[in-house]
Amino acid sequence: MLISIITLFPEMFSGIFEHSIVKRAQEKNKISIRYINHRDFGVGKHKVVDDKPYGGGVGMLLRSDVLARAIQSARKYKTG
Repeated sequence: MLISIITLFPEMFSGIFEHSIVKRAQEKNKISIRYINHRDFGVGKHKVVDDKPYGGGVGMLLRSDVLARAIQSARKYKTG
């Protein structure tokens, strides 16, 4: 089973999944975890992945076009 994780911080997840039952499953080739850096699909020179909310307000929202490209990339990979 391939598990793809789309995140802006892939290095934060590697330590979590190197312990306990998840580690044993990876060692036995039952699962494979792939980290996809969301920023790799960002827009422009600075690889922007977020935008201001429609109608204003505080905070930022993830751009759906960027997220869609990351999801499409994740779907291309299959386990053998």
